[in-house]
Amino acid sequence: MTTAALEPLAGRRCQSVLNSLHATHYFSPDLGREVGAAGITHPHAVNFAVRAAALGPVGPGAVTAAFYNYKYELVARHVPAVWESATPGQVLTARARAVDATLRRLLGEEVLASAEMAEAARLALRATEACSRGARPLYAAHADLPVPEEPHLAYWHAATLLREHRGDGHLAALMSAGLDGLEAMVTHTATGKGMTPKWVFTTRGWNQEDWDAATDRLRERGLLDEAGELSERGVALREEIERETDRLDRAPYEHLGPEGVARLTGLGAGFAQAALVAGAFPADLIGKG
Repeated sequence: MTTAALEPLAGRRCQSVLNSLHATHYFSPDLGREVGAAGITHPHAVNFAVRAAALGPVGPGAVTAAFYNYKYELVARHVPAVWESATPGQVLTARARAVDATLRRLLGEEVLASAEMAEAARLALRATEACSRGARPLYAAHADLPVPEEPHLAYWHAATLLREHRGDGHLAALMSAGLDGLEAMVTHTATGKGMTPKWVFTTRGWNQEDWDAATDRLRERGLLDEAGELSERGVALREEIERETDRLDRAPYEHLGPEGVARLTGLGAGFAQAALVAGAFPADLIGKG
C-alpha cells in the first residue's frame, strides 16, 4: 500500500468516470433484450432485477432499503415477482451478456482488446482490494461475484464494485444529513447534476405531488428557496454530504495511490467520453428539468 498523499477530490473524480461507463447498460436496449429473454420484460422489473440480483431472491423491503431513493410501492409491484420469472443467477448471466454487447457497440472491438483496457481493469481491480464490506450491502453482494476473465468485463465489474462501495457510503451520509430518498433526489437535482424530475418520476415511482411535498419539507428546513433552488444552507449541506461520502470511500483510492488514481481516471475518462459520444445516455437525463 502506498503512503503518498492523495489529492482530496481524486477519488471522487475517478469513481465518477468509472461509474459513467458502468451506468451505460441501464439505458441500453441490450439489457431489455437479454433480461427479457430470461422472462423479465417490464422496464422497472428489469432495473430492480439486474441491480438486486447479487443480493439473492430478496423482497421489496430489502430492495427499497438498499436502493434508497425508489418509492416502496413501485418496488413492491415487481419484487419479489421477478424471481418467479428468472432466478438471480439467470439475471446476472443475462446482465453480463448485455454489458458485453453494450460495451462492444459503444466502444468498439479495438478499444476492448487494447492494452489500455487491460491496464484499466488491473488498476480498478487493485483499488477494490481496499473496499470494505461492513454496512455496504450492495457492494458486499457484488464483491462475492467472480471476476470476469475478459478485460473489458473485468473493468466493468471493478467499476461496479467501486460504484456500489461509494453508493453505500453515500446513503449513510444522506441519512446522517436527515434526507430521505426523495429529498436527496430533489436536492441533487437542484445542484444541476442530478436527474431531471421527468426521469425521477419515470424510473423511481414518485409523482409531482410527492416531489412538491418533499420540496416543501426542504423549504421548511431552509435548504431550498422559494424558487426551488438550493439556499446557502442547502449548498453547504450538499457539499458536506459529498465530503463525508469522500471520507467513507477514501480507502480504495489511497490503496491505489496518486499515480494509479490519475492513470485510472485518465483511462476511464476516455472510455466514458467515447460512450457518451456514441449516444449512451438520453439527452434530457441530467439537469433541473
